[in-house]
Amino acid sequence: MEKLLDFIANNPILVSTFLGLLTLLLWTESRKGGKTVTTQQATRLINNENALVLDVREKKDFSAGHIVESVNIPYAKVAERSSELGDDKDRSIIVVDAAGQHAGVAGKALVAAGFTRVVRMSGGVNAWKGENLPLVKKG
Repeated sequence: MEKLLDFIANNPILVSTFLGLLTLLLWTESRKGGKTVTTQQATRLINNENALVLDVREKKDFSAGHIVESVNIPYAKVAERSSELGDDKDRSIIVVDAAGQHAGVAGKALVAAGFTRVVRMSGGVNAWKGENLPLVKKG
C-alpha cells in the first residue's frame, strides 16, 4: 500500500489522466444503454407517451410480479428477439430488470437494433416495489 501511495505522489499527472479516462469510459459505457430514469419519470413516459416497458428478468421472476402491460424478454435474448417489440423504432422503451444490473446490456442491444428512445429505470422492479407502485402477478 505504501508503494501505491508513493507512486500516486510521484506521478500526479499520470494518475490524474488515468482517473479522467476511466471516468470518461464509465460514463460513455453507461450512456450506450440509454439514459436512466426514475420511477416517477418512467410513470410519466408510460402515461403520456405510451412508452413500452421491457422487463428483462427471467420468466419466473416476471411471473412473480411485473409492471402492468410490460413485455418480458430475458436480457440474454433481447438482441435476437428485438423484432417482437414492433416496427416503431422511435417509440419510447423503458428497460426494467430486478435492480439495474442487466438493463444496460439490454439497452445496448436495443440501440444496436435501431431503437432510438431507450431508457433504463434506475433501481428496476425493486425500486418500483419500494415506492408501492402496482405490480401484476401471474399465478
